[in-house]
Amino acid sequence: MSALLVPGVAEAGTGLAAAGSLDEVIRNLRNVIVGLLVGLATLFATIGGIRLMLAGGDPGEVEAGKRTLRYAAMGYSVAVLAPVLVKLLQSIVGGPS
Repeated sequence: MSALLVPGVAEAGTGLAAAGSLDEVIRNLRNVIVGLLVGLATLFATIGGIRLMLAGGDPGEVEAGKRTLRYAAMGYSVAVLAPVLVKLLQSIVGGPS
């Protein structure tokens, strides 16, 4: 209830909808998606590392940990390439560059 009384707290996180142009909305959406991808990749990297540490020499668990780390690396690479892919799609569609 007190969060509604503090200026700025009630509108926190609504920057995506308050954008002035379509280009700004796309840029904000891209930033949100990249943030989510990095967060998920970090979660997978943590889980993979823990699985490797707790494997205890079990080949199946070691392979599962490596596979999870591989998925985390793919997530990081997609997050890094997201701005490039957005620029490529904008040039194909003919939007602002």
